[in-house]
Amino acid sequence: MSSGKTDRTQELATARLGSLLFRYSWPALVAMSLNALYAVVDRFYIGRGCGEDSMAGLTLTFPVMLLLGAFGVFVGAGHSAVLSIRLGEGNRIACEKLLGQLVAFKLLFFFILPPLLFLNADTVLGWCGGDKVSPEAFAAGRSYLRLVVFSHLFSHLAFGLSAMMRAEGNAVNSMVCMIVGFGANLILDPILIFGIDLPSVGIKLRPMGIEGAAWATNIAMFLSFAWAARYYLCGCSAVRFRFRRIGFHRGSLAKPIGIGLSPFLQQLMGALINLSLAAAFGYWAADSASATKQIASLGVFQSVLILVIMPILGTQQGLQPILGYNWGARNFARVRDTFVLGFWITTVLCVLASVIQTVPPLPKMVACLFVDSANTSLLATAAHDLTVSNCMLWTISINVVATTYFQSIGHPRTAIFPIHPLVTNKPFSNDSVKSTTIFTPFVPNWNN
Repeated sequence: MSSGKTDRTQELATARLGSLLFRYSWPALVAMSLNALYAVVDRFYIGRGCGEDSMAGLTLTFPVMLLLGAFGVFVGAGHSAVLSIRLGEGNRIACEKLLGQLVAFKLLFFFILPPLLFLNADTVLGWCGGDKVSPEAFAAGRSYLRLVVFSHLFSHLAFGLSAMMRAEGNAVNSMVCMIVGFGANLILDPILIFGIDLPSVGIKLRPMGIEGAAWATNIAMFLSFAWAARYYLCGCSAVRFRFRRIGFHRGSLAKPIGIGLSPFLQQLMGALINLSLAAAFGYWAADSASATKQIASLGVFQSVLILVIMPILGTQQGLQPILGYNWGARNFARVRDTFVLGFWITTVLCVLASVIQTVPPLPKMVACLFVDSANTSLLATAAHDLTVSNCMLWTISINVVATTYFQSIGHPRTAIFPIHPLVTNKPFSNDSVKSTTIFTPFVPNWNN
């Protein structure tokens, strides 16, 4: 590695913690927010310009998108966390293998998941409540899903490589990767959804509705991938990308898979929860019109939650390379300080997110972003749903930070099944602490 690249990783161990976390969190925050805003921007234009049926149809596809994203997180989170640790240990070969293995996993999932979803789109949307909504809403959801599902190869590669950039200390390039895709989606969405007619320059494009949103997303994902590929192929990265490393390496499989399992299960549970909500709204609704309205309201809730939760997740992305690198370098006191700082920042963000969605008249004002003000019935339903569903959001900060901590230091089992020795029948000893608790890195030496 060059001197500049070495300095970039060494600052993880030596720079002032507060400013370092800010430098790593704000690019991660921007990258995470822009990633999430793909769906939010689609819903902004579709909800306000295409009507309730299209909004409900797009909402039907959300659990499927979460499921695809869960497999992306499974690979990206695990490999980037281990990469930070290996960089701290100075193991260059292991870092190159991790990068090649991430690409191999992305390709494997692409050849399995999208074809299955494309061929079974009607069945999957039926599980999400599609058999209860209006025929127009179901048709909109099917069109969107079938158009966008294959572009997830590019999105998964882009997001995975972006996570590896953050892990090696280049959070700004990771952010730019997301900016490229989001910027393209932001520009293309209104053009392809509503069409464009400029006779003076001979440009005319018919309105495509929800299909236009799908194509805008496809193009944006490809451009984001192209930026990430350029970064690694032109030699700008601290970890060299080598085509011969693409594959599965026996010694590098267990830990990334174990670490990635926790965020995978979290997002998988999110997909199942959203699927069950949509199915329940459809099942208990009096008729298809009522089911369509309830599922459209669910789409508003999902969009707003994405907006308020992104700062929280962006902070965790900033914490991950600092925790992982210093754990690998055995700088345990710095690991402790990073955890405490991350906890307080996350707590403040969780409280703010809860306030925005529960204190009148904020819920109704926020819902107006995704609902035409003329549709007063849907607007009232969406505002009420925001208040009820997020009134306890302020309580989740310790769970979020603890999960990030255990993923970052390579303790995936504890991230999935947190067991404290004080609530077991085992005696409280150094051995039990080392294997099960959040105090793991602090046992050897607080001042190391």
